[in-house]
Amino acid sequence: MYPRAFKILNFIVREKIHHGSRAVLCIGNSTLRIEQCKSEVSYSRYHQVRLVQLCRRLAAGGELPGKGATTGSEESTPKKASSDNLSPQASATSRLKEAVIKVLPRKKERAKFDTSHPSTERNFITAVRAMSEFLLKPSDLENLRKTKRRSPFENEPPITVYWWKDVEAKAFQVWGSMEALEEERMKREREVKQYQQTDIFNIKKLLKEYRRDQRTLLEPVKPDGLDSSGKVVWAAVIINGANFVMKLGAWAFTGSHSLFAEALHSFADVTNQLILAYGIHKSKQSADVVHPYGYTTMRYVSSLISGAMIFCVGAGLSIQHGISGLLGPTEVLPLYWAFYILGGSMITEGGTLLMAVHAIRKGAQEQQMSFTEYVFRGQDPSVNVVLLEDMAAVMGVAVAMGCMGLTSLTGSHIPDACGSCLIGGILAAVSGFIVYTNTAALVGKSIPQHRLEKINEQLERDVLIRAIYDVKGIDMGTGLVRYKAEVDFDGRELTRGYLDKQDLEVLLKEMQSLKTIDEVEAFMLKHGENIVDSLGAEVDRIETILKKSHPEIRHCDLEIL
Repeated sequence: MYPRAFKILNFIVREKIHHGSRAVLCIGNSTLRIEQCKSEVSYSRYHQVRLVQLCRRLAAGGELPGKGATTGSEESTPKKASSDNLSPQASATSRLKEAVIKVLPRKKERAKFDTSHPSTERNFITAVRAMSEFLLKPSDLENLRKTKRRSPFENEPPITVYWWKDVEAKAFQVWGSMEALEEERMKREREVKQYQQTDIFNIKKLLKEYRRDQRTLLEPVKPDGLDSSGKVVWAAVIINGANFVMKLGAWAFTGSHSLFAEALHSFADVTNQLILAYGIHKSKQSADVVHPYGYTTMRYVSSLISGAMIFCVGAGLSIQHGISGLLGPTEVLPLYWAFYILGGSMITEGGTLLMAVHAIRKGAQEQQMSFTEYVFRGQDPSVNVVLLEDMAAVMGVAVAMGCMGLTSLTGSHIPDACGSCLIGGILAAVSGFIVYTNTAALVGKSIPQHRLEKINEQLERDVLIRAIYDVKGIDMGTGLVRYKAEVDFDGRELTRGYLDKQDLEVLLKEMQSLKTIDEVEAFMLKHGENIVDSLGAEVDRIETILKKSHPEIRHCDLEIL
């Protein structure tokens, strides 16, 4: 068998040297393939082909050519045995199989898609992050591979990114080891903390001087104009401040319990409306790293605080003063000046009430809601608070005038004290409503269903979208919306859109030139990555269309199924 075995190996090596693996690869196990070889090559060539086929059978675990089949008893015995117990013929067969396996061309295994092991082999990293995390300099990144990627920000040019493994290798080259890099990073963090602790006051002083110098150089910037909510709130602050001063003076002159409750009511209104003015100012502040979605909910926070203060200061003290008036009666003085002051207060409170009603009607029309729905949903919490406070103020003035009139007619202190308790009850009801509406808004509430359906309808009309699921439209306050949806994209339409941007003739020639599996894989990886990039661009396009059609959408999150 040795001459025949060496003849087979010699033929395989000769064919690989002179003809490559093509002549060997044309050999198959099927009879049709053998007949094809008969028609294409001579008989001697066919004989060589048969030798190679037998050799392949040997490498696959078959018997040597010319050996008979094993018996049933031989199959039932264990085949595993040590090399020492093998016969000379079996040992030669084993060595021959190993030699044939090494000589025959073997198919190269491609890298499989595996999600079980974390990897950063193909990750990208920006220059800023590379310098921050790996402590590299711009000069260290100059000779590294770089590529252009679509910017994650709207209407921004592509960004330049580096390969993570290249940056990591460069950091290893610069610092010597990852342990040295981590030690240097910890050292710099300690230096930064020490610098912040020791020089923070000097830095603040320098910043103040710098800003003072800049003010002398720059032209004065005009402050942003107040919106309708701000105008209503500041008008209420001025009017209620004047009412507080007049009511307090009238109470000092008359000693009326109802008038004292009204003075407390006006003081609570002034304090709350100053808090509302601060909330309106803070809500216009731009988003930052700490608050990436902005400060729009500050209006709800300030309104919630106002509601709590109305309950504690206004309602609590009014009821307490009324009860003390019932338990400890005092002498009632003439109340004529008190009636004049309350009459003027009703006129001014009614004016701010009308301003609040006008602002709410305007906002309800813009949001396509009814007046009642706009108030109960708390769409503009600052104006709602002004509306409710002024409504309670007008009702409280009416109650105070009525109770004081009864006290003047009867000479009894009881109606006046009961009026103070009634005003406290009105304030408690108003504060409860304010707290309830603003708490619901802070927890997070959905926008009205008809508005959500309009956004969904426009999204579903896009040619790339098959269906949308798990839709959420959250009211962020002051009419702003955060919209989120799970989107099922049409892959065929996406690919068709990608092909429209390609030269199909060039693409066809490129496909026809593919000969090996490696070339096919490289072709698919290149165009697959391009299609994913086009998917990101289409998501940006859809989000831009939604924001343009529905300006109230501040944040749009489309998640791909």
